[in-house]
Amino acid sequence: MADEKENLQFKAVSDQMKMVKKLSTIKHKIVVMSGKGGVGKTTVAVNLAFALSHRTKKNVGILDADIHGPNVPKMLGMDGVRPDVVENQIIPIYMPLGDDYGIKVMSMAFLIDPDAPVIWRGPLVSGAIEQFVRDVDWGELEYLIIDMPPGTGDEALTIAQKIPGIDGSIIVTTPQEVALLDSRKAVNFSKQLKLPVIGIVENMSGLICPYCGKKIYVFKEGGGEKAAEELEVPFLGKVPLEPKIVEDGDAGIPFLGDIEDSESAKAFMDIVDNVMKNIGK
Repeated sequence: MADEKENLQFKAVSDQMKMVKKLSTIKHKIVVMSGKGGVGKTTVAVNLAFALSHRTKKNVGILDADIHGPNVPKMLGMDGVRPDVVENQIIPIYMPLGDDYGIKVMSMAFLIDPDAPVIWRGPLVSGAIEQFVRDVDWGELEYLIIDMPPGTGDEALTIAQKIPGIDGSIIVTTPQEVALLDSRKAVNFSKQLKLPVIGIVENMSGLICPYCGKKIYVFKEGGGEKAAEELEVPFLGKVPLEPKIVEDGDAGIPFLGDIEDSESAKAFMDIVDNVMKNIGK
């Protein structure tokens, strides 16, 4: 019994050492989270990675940590792709954006049938997330964007406690009170775990009418900015809601590369600038 306990302890230490070594080639690590689902967290994560790779002209990774609802591959047009395994290391799927830079992606969606539910309890989910860090050959990355599942449960706790050197969290919310209530919990979750809050993004901040161009505040306005002020964390900016963003997400196209002259794209690029400024503060 004692030998078995020692073996488990040795394996835990060995796994942690492997994770630290693997992450040593990644310069910045950012988690994108939300207090509830349906606020556009994955859209923000995918377009953030796209923008950071273009801005830095370096490789950026996306770790899709939403094991039960992995949507990152769909938003990047990677449906049905399967990763290779070389010398016990999973090779992330690569999306080139330039001659020598692009986005590397790892997701549960690459390993399961698209219609198959993942019926796992917390420990299995946490183990899968650890494996996506430890056993994936990420190589050198300027940024690793970790798209968290909604809420502050096992997966979020695993990432915050097991992945060393996270630069901070970005909290995505929509302006209405229900979403803001949960986003406050996400901010306090980060603070309790000594995870710096890079800032709050207010998504779906007004619908831009495709016919007249006027903005309609479907979910109210300014709630994210107010929450940031009350919680004393940076406010990164507002992204309006445009039908084309939804179409691009379903088509597997980052909207920044498709509607770069739109108000939403310009607002998002300001957010990216604020993220780069706030890292390390």
